[in-house]
Amino acid sequence: MITRMLQSGILNPHILQLIARIRHTNTLVIADWAFPFWPQIETVDISLTHGIPTVLDVLDLLTPVFKIGRIWQAEEFLASNREDCVDRFAKSFGDLPLTREPHVDFKKRVPHAIGLIRTGDPTPYGNIILESA
Repeated sequence: MITRMLQSGILNPHILQLIARIRHTNTLVIADWAFPFWPQIETVDISLTHGIPTVLDVLDLLTPVFKIGRIWQAEEFLASNREDCVDRFAKSFGDLPLTREPHVDFKKRVPHAIGLIRTGDPTPYGNIILESA
């Protein structure tokens, strides 16, 4: 028998294990470098340095293998970022349903997630919550 290691897509075994456990309507948080630690949910920390990787790096790798039903983001994201940044997020979100809500309400959703992936992203309010379809 010939076995081959993964050679493309998501290679991190901890992220692969985490997303394999997510079922219909479960949620996954992709967070920036400064997002608070939530001891009650599994966290996979892939932050290397300031800006590497970004929330969108992770989202763009997840999109082909993870059926996303909707996305949540803090409404403060729009007022805190330049238009080019907002456009980059919109491009990655595509046609997926997006709900923006006050940051305090966004954070109330976090403890219900199956897990959290922490990135090195410095984008203000760039955190997102994905709900599986």
